[in-house]
This record gives sequence, structure tokens and C-alpha cells, in this order.
Amino acid sequence: MENQELTKSKLQDSTLLVKMILTAWDAQFSKIDKLFKSFSYEQLMNEVAPGRNRGIYLLGHQTAVTDGMLPLLEFGDKLFPELQEVFIKNSDKSGLEMPSIEELKQKWDAVNKKLADHIEKMSTEEWFEKHTAVSDEEFQHEPHRNKLNIIISRTNHQAYHIGQLVFLEKKAE
Repeated sequence: MENQELTKSKLQDSTLLVKMILTAWDAQFSKIDKLFKSFSYEQLMNEVAPGRNRGIYLLGHQTAVTDGMLPLLEFGDKLFPELQEVFIKNSDKSGLEMPSIEELKQKWDAVNKKLADHIEKMSTEEWFEKHTAVSDEEFQHEPHRNKLNIIISRTNHQAYHIGQLVFLEKKAE
């Protein structure tokens, strides 16, 4: 009986932890999504600071990073693997051709819809399973390299870029 209560308590703690992390993810996603949707063409073509990334690059970068989460979390293949070359492997000033802002916004919406649909269906236990970039052997030694940790790291990544994007918001004033 005592062991059963302990197991139930651990599951409740794990469920609470997952809920807290997903709530943080949702909050950061809502902020960055609102920013991307509120910016004009001109704002997205501006650098966040002199010599830094432009808004269009950050939109493409965030789309590519989020797209990369799909295979990591076993939610399927990337929807837009072509974005990796421009927005992950290269910098804003690489000279590579970028999709239009409108096209990037459509891809942003598609990737995030697919991710949200899968996140909604995940059980607490599934969040603690290994992600696809870690081997079974590595996971035995590093169980923190799980699917939930992907959400944590990408939440922090979004927060970092939100900090850059707010400078574009100020340029509109």
C-alpha cells in the first residue's frame, strides 16, 4: 500500500512538473507568436540592433528550430527541411535566398500547429522518454536527455530571441 502511494505521488509530481514546463512553453510561444504576427514588413526587414540579425531571419530561424523539434520528439519528419540550410547552418548575412515573409509566416503557423497537436496528446510518461538525438546507452547514463528537456531548452531559446525581437517593437514607436 505504501509503495503504491509513493508511486501515485511520484506520478502526480511528474504530471505537475510537465504541466509547469508546458505552461512556460506556451507562454513563450504566445509572446513570440504575437510579436511575429504584429510586425510589419518593414519591421521584419530591420536588424534588431546594428550588425545583428533581422526580424525575417529570426522568424525563419525560429521556424526551422521548431520544425527540428518534430523528429526529435518523434512527431514525424521536418515539414520544411530546406529551412535548415538558410536559418540554422548559415547566418543572416550569408547571402542565401530566403523565403518571403508571408511564406515564412505560413510555415511558422504550420509547424507550430503540428507541434501543438502532438504535444496535446503526450502522456506524462512519454515526456520522460529519450529523444531521438540520444542513444539508448547514453540515455541510461543521462536520463535527463528526455523529450521534456527538449521543451525546456527550446523554451529558453525562444525567450532569448524574444529579447532580441522586442527591439524591433521599439523601432515602430
